[in-house]
Amino acid sequence: IWIFHGFYAEEKLVGNLASMSTRERIKAIQKMPETMKKKREIRNKVLKEITKKSRDHGTQRSRHTQYLQGMVVSFRRFGNSLSEYFYLLQLWHKTLKIIGAKFGTSIVSYFIFLKWLLTFNIFSFLINFSFITIPQFVAAEPNNLPFTGLELVTGAGYFQQTVLYYGFYTNATISKIENGLSYNMQLAYIFTVGIYFVICFLILLISMVKSFCRNFINPQTYSGNTSKLLSTWDFNITNEKAVKLKQKNLRRQIKENLIEVNREVLNFSVTERVVRIIIHLVSWVASLGTAVAACAGVYFLSINNLKLFAKEHNNDLESQATMLVLPIVASLLNTFIPFFYSWLGHMERFQTPGYQIYVTMTRNIILKISVVGILCYYWTNIVAASESQCWETLVGQDIYRLVIVDFIFCLLGSFFGEFLRRIIGITVCPSLGLPEFDIGRNVLDLIYAQTLTWIGILFSPLLPGIQMVSFSIVFYVKKVSLMMNCQPPRKVWRTAQMTTSFIFLLFFPSFLGVLSVIGVTVWRLKPSEECGPFRGLSSMYAAVSEWIKVLEDYTASKWVVWIYQNLLTSELFFFILSFLVLIITYLYWQITEGRKTMTTLLHKQIVN
Repeated sequence: IWIFHGFYAEEKLVGNLASMSTRERIKAIQKMPETMKKKREIRNKVLKEITKKSRDHGTQRSRHTQYLQGMVVSFRRFGNSLSEYFYLLQLWHKTLKIIGAKFGTSIVSYFIFLKWLLTFNIFSFLINFSFITIPQFVAAEPNNLPFTGLELVTGAGYFQQTVLYYGFYTNATISKIENGLSYNMQLAYIFTVGIYFVICFLILLISMVKSFCRNFINPQTYSGNTSKLLSTWDFNITNEKAVKLKQKNLRRQIKENLIEVNREVLNFSVTERVVRIIIHLVSWVASLGTAVAACAGVYFLSINNLKLFAKEHNNDLESQATMLVLPIVASLLNTFIPFFYSWLGHMERFQTPGYQIYVTMTRNIILKISVVGILCYYWTNIVAASESQCWETLVGQDIYRLVIVDFIFCLLGSFFGEFLRRIIGITVCPSLGLPEFDIGRNVLDLIYAQTLTWIGILFSPLLPGIQMVSFSIVFYVKKVSLMMNCQPPRKVWRTAQMTTSFIFLLFFPSFLGVLSVIGVTVWRLKPSEECGPFRGLSSMYAAVSEWIKVLEDYTASKWVVWIYQNLLTSELFFFILSFLVLIITYLYWQITEGRKTMTTLLHKQIVN
């Protein structure tokens, strides 16, 4: 009877899967707590069931239709097989598994976030290089400035007359062949940057919603504690190293889940609570005070930095070395003050490591965004109003130096902050032990670097390519430093909601702040008269307005003019668009909940 019942349940399951759409069926099979071998068997039975039904109802169909159906099924099987192999070939897939097995999901979340930011910069670099840089090569003039090598750090000198900076790009319409197709560099520049930011906005919003639904609304469905314990093992794994790695990974995840469930709530006396509140208040006053002092120092240094730019002879070695004072001081503040914040976190003695990381990240984001805000004020209100021939290139050089110096300090931080700390913990003071990987500080370093890159895209289109290389190097340096110098967290804890916090901090205040700076630059600031694609215009956005005026003379382009006048310049349209985005987000959440319910029912059928 038990065998018959199991056979009947499997037949019913196959029937339910066969009645689903292709997308829902694939996702339902992927979420089953079964081995890969069992999933393939179920998938093949479903495909046979679909083929059988089509044959039963296919007496009225032509042979040609049946042949096409067979081809579709074959291609689907081939695609599923390819997807399994491509999954194994994902970037750093094995490395992330090794890190997760040894250090847990909290450390893996940092490397996953770093990998995610790397894809952003690859995408940005490909778009800018394809639509902005390659056309400029056609109209580029030879660069006669000498290359000394110091430009790799300062970004000045030889690089000033290259496609790295805004000022080198032409404002002319590029045409390689006379009376042939032309390329409007002004429109290409502003539309490429604008469309890229729209795509980034949608990606961040969708990623934040998906992560929020997965980790906050119904985390039990996604964590799958019971299925993780009873039916998550893949019996197709036969390699001894892979088996041990899988065992360590599962053991670490189950331990994190149990710690989260059995977390103790500490009861403090009245005196202890008052002392803890005083410690928290003093820590916050100290952290905010250091942030204000750091912003004041950066502001006065930036004013002196502009005086160096104003000098005529700024290509000599001394002047170029002096330009590095501002980025070095900013990087020193962003490197050493977070160590002070981490020390404050240890003094406060939070109940769980998660609380300590969130508080440390909040203090770090206040510091870093405040420093970036002071720099943006300096660029948009002081540099833009100066008498420089090309203030956009000056801003691009500033951001280039900040990115390069921040990258160097990130590498030095791995050496001095983790390697030397390990040496001290082993030889000088064994009671300290090995250091732990500081997730909050390292994540905020990534957000700070990405914020600079987003601001710099308008003034240095190839900056994402530089950040792409630096993030790749940082990944391997951090991985080696983690494996050699750090120990797993002393307190095991589960961080399913950590990735959501990372994405939220990247979206607000980082990305929304960048949009504000880009908006002010494009709509309000007057471009330089002697350089860049928007020279001679009242604002960068004026290029779009003049293009619309030209289109008004063409009957075939009236629809573009109507969209611009009635939609893009209407506040009501953007209000309705925001409302629609909220509705779509809500519907997406509802669909996700429906799929989770269907998956849960399928799981119950399999268990029964």
